[in-house]
Amino acid sequence: MKRARAKQGSVVLDRRIKTWNFFFWENGKRRSKKIGTMSQYPTKASAWRAAKLLRDAVENKVRVSTSVPTVGTLVEQYRVEKMPKRYSTRRSYDAWLKNHVIPKFGQCEITAVQARPAELWLESLELTPRSRAAVRGLLRILWDFAMWRGDVPTQRNPMELVTIKGASKRTSKPRSLTVDEFQRFVVHLGEPFHAIALVCVCFGLRISEALALRWSDVDWFNGKLCVQRGIVRQRVDDVKTETSHKAITVTQTMLEALKTWKQITQFSAQGDWIFASPAQLGRLPWSADSVNDAYKKAASAAGIARVSTHSMRHTYRSWLDAVGTPIAVQQKLMRHADIRTTMNTYGDVVTDEMVEACGKVAGLALNGRWMAGKAS
Repeated sequence: MKRARAKQGSVVLDRRIKTWNFFFWENGKRRSKKIGTMSQYPTKASAWRAAKLLRDAVENKVRVSTSVPTVGTLVEQYRVEKMPKRYSTRRSYDAWLKNHVIPKFGQCEITAVQARPAELWLESLELTPRSRAAVRGLLRILWDFAMWRGDVPTQRNPMELVTIKGASKRTSKPRSLTVDEFQRFVVHLGEPFHAIALVCVCFGLRISEALALRWSDVDWFNGKLCVQRGIVRQRVDDVKTETSHKAITVTQTMLEALKTWKQITQFSAQGDWIFASPAQLGRLPWSADSVNDAYKKAASAAGIARVSTHSMRHTYRSWLDAVGTPIAVQQKLMRHADIRTTMNTYGDVVTDEMVEACGKVAGLALNGRWMAGKAS
């Protein structure tokens, strides 16, 4: 009732002087305007009709003050209130917003972003299906945000009706190295890139996780490696998912490889980065771009197809398959939050199976043959 009165106002008779007055709210204050006398408008209904121009003016003011926000305005508010804190996620969101969403819809009200025009626009973009799906995802997030704020009524999100063909399919096959290719590849890697490649391929680490390791993360006595952080564009941040925090089993052979690198590097204190950059005086690790450049040169020298930093993680997954590791064990070793990310199969694992699988993969990386390693 209060909201209705705020939008339409109300007609009240002043019984002392027999006049009809129109009451309304403006900027939080109650205002009134005279409509006429009771002799002019004998009934409240006739006075209400006479106040139409006044009522229209009030409604128009309310409509302006409660207008639907533009996408550009929503984006700015979303950045302040709901944007994910993780740097790499914010960075990718900002890129999609800046390059695609704002140029197209920035001046439009969010309610103008409907399923059919959005889908046609997305189809016209020269992006991969997965990238178009990412842009659609941001439009969906902005719609949800507008409903959460109360800027638009709660309803079905129109972006749920938008389909992106091939969004779940890769446009290129993930690059995995055979054992022979990896052995030829690492021969052409100098330190610390040789050690980085070993760590990534033996533990299946993302490059952001490998570069963010400190010597204090290695439990030499129990043979464990704790992945506690990631680093993207030289900014230290949290790991990608909660399951990424799990401790990794380190076989004796990999412990020896890490000890060898620890004896070589000039940054071997507990708090030092394992792969600290001399150019940064040890304050930061080597950058992912530097590692990628080293991998490209080594792959070219080895005469194999292009290798990226993420190729090591794909190789780890392929080698787990090759040594007969159960899919449930692979999920744990890959530290995937959902087993469907690894494969659409479920199950559980025991520690012995994980140790055996780690030992076999380390054997492939270090010796080119299987070996059942044991944690120290």
